[in-house]
Amino acid sequence: MRPTSIITNISKMNLLRIYLTAALAVTTLCITAKPTILSLADHANDSTIVYPESVETDTHKMMQNWYLQNYTALDKDADSRPDVVTTDEEIIKRLQAIPTTIEMPFNSVVRAYIDMYTGKKRSLVETMLGMSLYYMPIFEEAIEREGLPIELKYLPVIESALDPNAVSRAGATGLWQIMLPTARGLGLEVNTLVDERRDPIRSSEAATKYLRQLHDIYNDWSLAIAAYNCGPGNVNKALRRAGEEGKDFWSIYPYLPRETRGYVPCFIAATYVMNYYNKHNISPALAKRPLLTDSVHVSKRVNFKQISDILHIPVEQLQTLNPQYRKNEIPGDTHRYSLVLPANQTYSYIMSEDAIVSHDAKLYARRDVVEPATGMEPRPDTVNGQEGEWVTTEDVKWHKVKRNETMASIARKYGVTLRSLKRANGNIRKPKRGQSLKVVTTKREFRPYEIQPQENDNLLVRNPEPEMQEQAATDSVAASPVTAAAPDSISTEAPAAYNSDLSDKSDLSDKSDESEQSATATQAEQSKAADKISGSFQSSKAKREAAASKASKSKKKAAAKTHTVRKGESLYKIAKANGTTVKELQRLNNISGNKIKPGDKIRVK
Repeated sequence: MRPTSIITNISKMNLLRIYLTAALAVTTLCITAKPTILSLADHANDSTIVYPESVETDTHKMMQNWYLQNYTALDKDADSRPDVVTTDEEIIKRLQAIPTTIEMPFNSVVRAYIDMYTGKKRSLVETMLGMSLYYMPIFEEAIEREGLPIELKYLPVIESALDPNAVSRAGATGLWQIMLPTARGLGLEVNTLVDERRDPIRSSEAATKYLRQLHDIYNDWSLAIAAYNCGPGNVNKALRRAGEEGKDFWSIYPYLPRETRGYVPCFIAATYVMNYYNKHNISPALAKRPLLTDSVHVSKRVNFKQISDILHIPVEQLQTLNPQYRKNEIPGDTHRYSLVLPANQTYSYIMSEDAIVSHDAKLYARRDVVEPATGMEPRPDTVNGQEGEWVTTEDVKWHKVKRNETMASIARKYGVTLRSLKRANGNIRKPKRGQSLKVVTTKREFRPYEIQPQENDNLLVRNPEPEMQEQAATDSVAASPVTAAAPDSISTEAPAAYNSDLSDKSDLSDKSDESEQSATATQAEQSKAADKISGSFQSSKAKREAAASKASKSKKKAAAKTHTVRKGESLYKIAKANGTTVKELQRLNNISGNKIKPGDKIRVK
């Protein structure tokens, strides 16, 4: 080979090596270079994005919502309808046509979310359109009050799919998916009975105030929306990592948590779908009739079932309008709460509140005072239909020791234990003949509880005693005029004397004498009868006065009745037995607490 050829080949090899090195350097530079804002905003394509939990909502379960079933008409064939083929240019043009303050750029991530909503999640979109008929006016009112961009009303679409009872894996709750510490900081009440994160009105007020605070921090709505999702701490960390280029969401995109990277693109897609659903063959949810609501203040503890029974409102409707009450119970006795009702039922509630609260009150009552069991009191037993308790009593007997008797034989004779017999006699071991031993036997008997008479039971007028019934019969006899007895007695004797007088004229004088004697006797008998009747009348009057005095004393005794506290009794038991309350007993006896002991005298009304 010629020298010149060798030199030429070496030069070509060096030139190729230079070209390869340069190409490798350019490739490395392209790989390591940071993406620009424009490239991320318009050409983002991230396969590691985590979709929000709202897209996993059970659509079938959500369609069973009481409001959707009764106030909207849904398309049951929504999933079977094909999507309309739409180009990127058409979507870009439509996004720019939406009058918004917040920037709505298009990229492949936004397109992926739009395809998801208009494809396999078509029924979810239709369901959200149905719920938006009720919730969107509430969102708009809260947003307008804070002076925020109106398109923020679509944030609950991606947060909760417009389900007020939605709870995320991290514990965020409600339409706006507010975390518990954030809710407490915004003044929302969260406890076992009430969770205002589920209240559409209160949560919307709190969420819009929070968004206002975030925008005041970043002065950029894309960053404020990102901070609403992942917290200001993560956004600040991403801004520090991005350096000087960190100006908006798209500039810090690579440094955000995976869940947050798709949050703003999903918000853009939700805004698009809620405005252009009809362009993708998705039927709108039509309202069957308007749902007009109003609210009343409740200052008493009341259960939804009580309201439902009196006002004939379905419990499901009360739950839909008031999702913040987690146990279907409004604790209005602690402080006033708001209750949302159909507008035509608010006055009915105000007029019927007392009837509602008293309806099945025992079923929903909460005890104010409960006396704990002492552990010594027996449970009430029932014998022959009477409640009472078994009481053990002691009986002391004396035994004179006979010849060859031992402590064991004496114990067996009386059915007691040897140990108890020894203990009762100073722990002696061997008794002496003629010695008197003390034998303590026990007896168990059932004692029924005394039934305390009520106040009306002491009135003798309702059930008079037999003695008073006899007295009333005597009074009825005494009420007859005294003069009524004389003509009757005379009438039985005078006709006979008169007829005898006509038949025998010769014995007129004798008959006259006999007649005078008979008349005198008759008058004497009449006088005795009158005295007897008068005495009976006086006796009846005395009996009535005595009975009235007895009834008066009995009534006074009932008014000032006292009760002796027995073992195991409490103020609650005594109040229940006498038809009164613990507070009334405390007032009558000047008692501030609940401590009583056996033997105490308790005044009972």
